[in-house]
Amino acid sequence: MGWNMRAMAWRAGLAAIMMLSAPAGARDTNGYLRAGEGLDLATILPGPPAAGSPRARADAQIFRDSRAMQGSPRWQQATADVSSDLGERFAGALGFRPDWARLPVTRALIARFDADRSAAIRAGKAYWQSARPFIGADLPICEPRTPSLIANGDYPSGHTAHGWGFALIMAELLPDRAQAILARGRDYGDSRWICGAHSLSAVEGGYLAASAVVAREHGDAAFRRDMAAAAQELSAYRRTLTAANPR
Repeated sequence: MGWNMRAMAWRAGLAAIMMLSAPAGARDTNGYLRAGEGLDLATILPGPPAAGSPRARADAQIFRDSRAMQGSPRWQQATADVSSDLGERFAGALGFRPDWARLPVTRALIARFDADRSAAIRAGKAYWQSARPFIGADLPICEPRTPSLIANGDYPSGHTAHGWGFALIMAELLPDRAQAILARGRDYGDSRWICGAHSLSAVEGGYLAASAVVAREHGDAAFRRDMAAAAQELSAYRRTLTAANPR
């Protein structure tokens, strides 16, 4: 199959897969932003580097060089970070493993944010339609090369945005844990280029995208009310954990 035919097939697959790329729970939840209120990431983000540019060559070199990490502890972490179960993946940074059944306000807040974040990422990926770094290269990545992964564009990284958006929100809700949470959020995003599923530029685009959506959410009164309610809920929840496990 020639390059043009492969590109056409990849783009057709992207259109079919894009609606499946949001984390579980986000696709069936209404976000905070109504139609026309979301952000146009094509205006905000720099976009993927132009083919043949110094930045594109750097992305390709980083992908090739980082394959040497296969089998290392950091590679194993990147493999585990393929999971989008952020309660599990961020438990150490949060200081507890959330029982979402006991945190309905916080759970709903994150789901509604995720709906807005996912919509912005989907539109950005559809606009740029950039190929992932492993396509056309017979080099290892830390997750299966599924048709959905291949068809879902590289830029910006939705997985990175998922983790970084969660980190920003939880750092605000748990200010005493903010440093650990934000460090884990950055680490979670970095797992994507270490894995080889995304270019470094796409990961950086994911950080920017999540930050932009979080900033926009703060302009919504319902989001601010839910943040205040979630902070109270988390405070009460943590008190029950302390009471159950006194030092």
